[in-house]
Amino acid sequence: MARLAGLLCAVIVALYVRNVCPQGITDEGQAWDFIWDYNAKAERTYYDSVVAAWNYNTNLTPENSQLAVAASLSEAQFDKEVAQNASRFDWQNFNNATLKRLFGKITGLGTAAQTDQAKLEELSNVLSDMDNIYSTGKVCEYDNPSSCLALNPDLYNCLSSSRDYDRLRFCWEGWRDAVGRKLKDKYPRFVQLSNEAVAQDAQNWEDTGAYWRSWYETADFQEQLENLYNQLQPLYNNLHAYVRKKLRENYGQDRISATGPIPAHLLGNMWAQSWINIYELVEPYPGKTSLDVTPKMQADGWTVDQMFRTSDDFFKDMGQVEMPQNFWDNSMFVKPADREVVCHASAWDFYNALDVRVKMCTNINMDDLVTIHHEMGHIEYYLQYKHQPVPFRRGGNPGFHEAVGDLLALSVSTPAHLQAIGLLDQVEDDQESDINFLMSMALDKIAFLPFGYLMDQWRWAVFNGSITPATYNQEWWKLRTYYQGIVPPIPRNHAKDFDPGGKYHIPANTPYIRYFVSFIVQFQFHKALCETSGHTGPLHKCDISAGANKAAAGEKLAKMLQMGSSQEWPDAMEVMTGQRVMSAQAILDYFDPLITWLQEQNRGETLGWDESWAPPYDCAATGGFTCADGSKCIRPGDRCDGMNDCADKSDEENCPVGSAQSVIVSMATTFVSTVVCLLLAVLN
Repeated sequence: MARLAGLLCAVIVALYVRNVCPQGITDEGQAWDFIWDYNAKAERTYYDSVVAAWNYNTNLTPENSQLAVAASLSEAQFDKEVAQNASRFDWQNFNNATLKRLFGKITGLGTAAQTDQAKLEELSNVLSDMDNIYSTGKVCEYDNPSSCLALNPDLYNCLSSSRDYDRLRFCWEGWRDAVGRKLKDKYPRFVQLSNEAVAQDAQNWEDTGAYWRSWYETADFQEQLENLYNQLQPLYNNLHAYVRKKLRENYGQDRISATGPIPAHLLGNMWAQSWINIYELVEPYPGKTSLDVTPKMQADGWTVDQMFRTSDDFFKDMGQVEMPQNFWDNSMFVKPADREVVCHASAWDFYNALDVRVKMCTNINMDDLVTIHHEMGHIEYYLQYKHQPVPFRRGGNPGFHEAVGDLLALSVSTPAHLQAIGLLDQVEDDQESDINFLMSMALDKIAFLPFGYLMDQWRWAVFNGSITPATYNQEWWKLRTYYQGIVPPIPRNHAKDFDPGGKYHIPANTPYIRYFVSFIVQFQFHKALCETSGHTGPLHKCDISAGANKAAAGEKLAKMLQMGSSQEWPDAMEVMTGQRVMSAQAILDYFDPLITWLQEQNRGETLGWDESWAPPYDCAATGGFTCADGSKCIRPGDRCDGMNDCADKSDEENCPVGSAQSVIVSMATTFVSTVVCLLLAVLN
């Protein structure tokens, strides 16, 4: 009887397990059918979403914003349904590694995992609002509010070409007043919504930063980054000391400390991430052939189309895929005169294995020629891995995608290549010319490293809560001073200012550590392809497209690109370089002659900086407003901004209707009002 009772119990348990805890589908043939069905649907869904995003980015209207948000929500819903259906399979125990990897990718949803539709919609709308604030921001002259400057090209030109200390300060602070302050109250809500969403993903991410880092599939990723940065810090410190000395000679010792950080507005770039635009102030050997070919391009009548065709020729010469006709037909190469657009250069994959585009407000200069090669590097990646299933249509890791275009730009920037495409009349092959060239490259590549490293150090800390909204701006400047050795040119008002928002990737929610990674691995890739192409001699003189074995180098590049993300990134790196880890050695090899030269030039100079130093600032002498009671002077940007800075409130009295602040507020109010009206119309 006991035996019968035991048998009955076993049967009942077996039936219970079978019906209540069913085993996932184990048939891998059925799983492949699921993947290919998903792939066809994903191509259509993602295409529609990218089209809507493209239409908004190339025509910033409230209507296009709402269509882009709606398409984004549809994509999120599709991803949820796919992940739910994929969970029916016992994919973790599949034998086929590729199939297992595909299921792993489609079951990870990120922010699309949010189950509360209202919060998912709110997240999409907050991102759209922030994008619009950034893309439509303008800086208006304090004494002529009807005269306003756009970021591109007006403020770009101001920061790159002006050498007037106070004018540079106006352009620098004006952009942060116009954009950062408008984003300050929106960003904390975005962080909250994003963190809540990723916590609902299958992996239950601790925060958005943890989710982003997972894309690198490297357990000690942060430790590797720190080690790489530490290897390169001495080179950066030597560059910083040399540039600081030269700026001190130009602007005077009262504005540039011999031992302090550098005022951030003097480095030729709105974010001090590239210093190439101040090359003429720091040129090691004046009088040598100029390596800035912008005047030559303009004198020879170069066109935007010619710049893109030149880049395409370079890729074709390397045996890569030629740009398809739809690329030329559908891309936005110049800023339209009749509408607002997002000018930040970007490459677009429409996920149908056919449509690829670049969006860029191109100017005729060398910097944009290099940028074009970078963006078309992305396009080349898209074209090379278009045969892969949708989840594998990504770079080996996010940094790989950024590195490919820059890798080829390392060849394009060499004097020999510039001469080959008609932009240099002669190439001077001597040590002084080499140092000039390496200095120009260091002002772009080495100057960027701490900025590329700290951007997501700040953001990861924001996401994990160790930096709170109350300290957003303070902590931002602590990192920028600690790593970059720069300081704001004017005291910051941390109650109002949100300076991180002045950088596109913050409101656009684009992870940034990929750029730091790319600046490391592009030199590894460059060294490997130079060796394959048959180059001999210093690494900085290598033009891969001129090597005797350039076809073999092109084949090696194509093989890695075609892999997409079908395997973990060390496998892809090994195909290209024979190495499986990121290394700073190639970048140190490239700049070796400059390292020795800088060390000699910096004898007697202080390496590093006193973080407590700040530049002098005379509020009254630079257009500031003195409170009626004479108690203090406030910055022009604090006048008529809707917040009382004077105890007697005089700073908010007699405000002109056309003030810079009211213009921006009016623009934002009009946009929000239009969106509200559209939503009410939909609801009714």
